[in-house]
Amino acid sequence: MWCPKGERGAGSVLAVAVLAVVTVFAVALAVASVVAVEGRRAQAAADLAALAAADTASGLVPGIPCDTALRVARANDAALQACALEGQVALVTVEAGARWPVRSTARAGPPGSP
Repeated sequence: MWCPKGERGAGSVLAVAVLAVVTVFAVALAVASVVAVEGRRAQAAADLAALAAADTASGLVPGIPCDTALRVARANDAALQACALEGQVALVTVEAGARWPVRSTARAGPPGSP
């Protein structure tokens, strides 16, 4: 097959470039997926920890509200970052994820609470 001078191998270079771009996009998509999953896990852990703290603050569950939130967060593979109570309303922040940590906050309390 005849090729103009200097054009030999241009297709190979183009193929390698396309493969590199596809690989970069695939890795970016994988990272975004992992971060999204970690975000969902962090939110679930925060929700559960806040509910547990609010239940304890209302007297439904015996114990200390923030200690209960800490145990629930740990049980959901998350680290409790903050726990605050305003009456029977709990505000909890957790962090989950080993490689790309994600923080999430949740608020829970009795029905009708602000």
